[in-house]
Amino acid sequence: MESREQARHDELRTEPDWMRIGVGCTLLTGSLLLLTGKRRAGLLATFAGATLAALEHKEIVREWWDTLPGYLDKAQQMLDQATATIDDLSAKRDKIMSLLRK
Repeated sequence: MESREQARHDELRTEPDWMRIGVGCTLLTGSLLLLTGKRRAGLLATFAGATLAALEHKEIVREWWDTLPGYLDKAQQMLDQATATIDDLSAKRDKIMSLLRK
């Protein structure tokens, strides 16, 4: 086991991870373009960097994609609950206001 880790460490030391370098450079370039006011080019470069990062970590992206509908359903339930509470409070406010006017 230790020899495998040593081999991986030696491999990393001799071969740079070009995907990570590409992702980092693309994200940095996009950020700099956004800071200099070149919005479209900055967004495009940042999107390209994010896409490269997603391609490198397909399993994580797949897990997020699979769990996203559940989070969206929970968020929708919370919004529906908040809307119902606001409607209820508005109705009670109107009732109190009508009692105070009499």
